[in-house]
Amino acid sequence: MYDKTVRRRRAVLALLVVSSLILLTAYFGESAAGGLHNVQRGILQVVSPIQEGASRALKPFRDLFGWVGDTVDAKGDLSQVRKDRDQWKQRAIANEAAVRDNAHFRGLLGLDRAPRDLAPYGPVTARVIGQSPTLWYVQIYIDKGTSAGVRENMPVIATDGRDIGTGLIGKVQVAARGSAVVRLITDSSVAVPARLLKGGAVGVVSPKVGNPRDLILKYTRKNDRIEPRDVVVTSGTTSRRRDLESIYPRDLPIGQVTRVDEAGTDAQEVHLQPFVDLQRISFVQVLTRKVDGNR
Repeated sequence: MYDKTVRRRRAVLALLVVSSLILLTAYFGESAAGGLHNVQRGILQVVSPIQEGASRALKPFRDLFGWVGDTVDAKGDLSQVRKDRDQWKQRAIANEAAVRDNAHFRGLLGLDRAPRDLAPYGPVTARVIGQSPTLWYVQIYIDKGTSAGVRENMPVIATDGRDIGTGLIGKVQVAARGSAVVRLITDSSVAVPARLLKGGAVGVVSPKVGNPRDLILKYTRKNDRIEPRDVVVTSGTTSRRRDLESIYPRDLPIGQVTRVDEAGTDAQEVHLQPFVDLQRISFVQVLTRKVDGNR
């Protein structure tokens, strides 16, 4: 029974194939006015209106599905664009930070070489990890402490990334194992023995009362020749007595004279601008050793 059914289906299939070949041969062999062509045109006339109506009826659905597909693709493209944008933004930020850090490191290397070699003073480089939020309580926090040899009252130098932005910024106030607090020279509790690089006039640098951003070179004499743009550096230890040693090595840059009020009088007041912009510090160096009592 099964074999008869299979043979019957095969015979029908063969008949259909032969019929199709005969019709195709006749179709392509007759002229355009032939019977088969007329039948084709009649079928098209009947089917075309139905096809056109179905196309119009289905057009809103095709448009809807097309809009949904385009929207999904657009969202995917937008998501990829945003992802690429965020990646480029992160790279740009990282590159900018690297450039800034390199500038700071170059400044520190330059400070190591001038005005004197600081290598014997055991500089320890540290990153700034925080700073006081107010103008009056001026301090920063660094990521090196006693485990790196940092102790209280050690001098701290830094750069702000500019060519002239290098010099003394303060001293260590408190040191823990892995961090330390640096008190800046703009704090009223910090006083730095200093001298003019040209002429040698000596004094003490401290912030002006009521304006910690304005540094003053105090205790200069009325006959000291001091002019704007004169450079002020640390004076180091000026006494041979061991109990009078300065915590700051000699000749560390501090700042530059901006003006002299009441010059040539006992009340003269020498104003300085620090070389380092204290709001732009990223890295510092702590000088962990004294050399010959900082003379």
